[in-house]
Amino acid sequence: MMTRQSIGIDNFTLALVTTVTTATLLPASGLMARFFDGATVFAIALLFFLHGAKLSREAMIAGASHWRLHLTVVISTFMLFPLLGFALKPLLLPLVTPELYLGVLFVCALPATVQSAIAFTSIARGNVPAAICSASASSFIGIFLTPVLVGILMGSQLPAAGNGDTLHAIGKIIVQLLLPFIAGQVARGWIGGWVDRNKGLLKFVDQGSILLVVYVAFSAAVLQGLWHQVPLHSLAGLLVVNAVLLTLVLLSTRYAARLQGFDRADEITTVFCGSKKSLASGVPMAKVLFAGHAVGVIVLPLMLFHQMQLMVCAVLAQKYAARREGIGSTAPTETAVAPKHI
Repeated sequence: MMTRQSIGIDNFTLALVTTVTTATLLPASGLMARFFDGATVFAIALLFFLHGAKLSREAMIAGASHWRLHLTVVISTFMLFPLLGFALKPLLLPLVTPELYLGVLFVCALPATVQSAIAFTSIARGNVPAAICSASASSFIGIFLTPVLVGILMGSQLPAAGNGDTLHAIGKIIVQLLLPFIAGQVARGWIGGWVDRNKGLLKFVDQGSILLVVYVAFSAAVLQGLWHQVPLHSLAGLLVVNAVLLTLVLLSTRYAARLQGFDRADEITTVFCGSKKSLASGVPMAKVLFAGHAVGVIVLPLMLFHQMQLMVCAVLAQKYAARREGIGSTAPTETAVAPKHI
């Protein structure tokens, strides 16, 4: 029997919905908005510090030899996604507002997830060391490449993408995201054991940071008339856009793996690492890159894509696991619980 968790609707998803609802009904403004805005700077730095502290260099090295797999994932994440987002514009733009389409392009420019890509690879019995290496490398590369892709894809459509040029945006990303990440890597030698033992506790810091940024972003967007700018038919169209994008990438990564003769474990890793987009990186990046803009409109497509990829990949991981076990139904419910991360 399919449970709420087994199709990807977990407590964090419910918390996201609650946060957006709260921001809609009780948006932060004035002094409170400035307080929360300052708090998000600290929360984002802490989030990336913990990401650095949690990342095992040994695990990355163990999977680094699969260079064709990693290259395929990088091409899917930073080339295939943007090309699809741009090439499908005539099909996608009539379904959503121009602002939401910019949000879709932002999704296309983002790095892959780390936690959920690894979790789904594990559930499906794929190559976990390679997934750790590939997803982590994607997250790191995205710090530099995502601002460049945003500049290329959006161009002059979004004035003041961070109120500056691409180099300035990259500089802000480095200061606010990369430096805390490096500090976490350096500190891992002292706090790595504690971090590994307290992943359950740190999960709340991780998710709390995202919820805080989402609340601030949607509060500002609501005060600027977000829900008047996004009609219901555009939200429905956005679901279709995300579904088309996700389906094309899932099929492309699967066939790319098979064309290269990857075994089933490496195919699984390619599919789950090459089709993901990171909410954990995307929301903080949006806040940095689109300062002064209605960030809530930009991250709305990402939030919906995040949930859709969890739900679809939860089912897909069960099917892969069933094939690996030589059975024709589904894997046990406990094994197939989707990750509660981004």
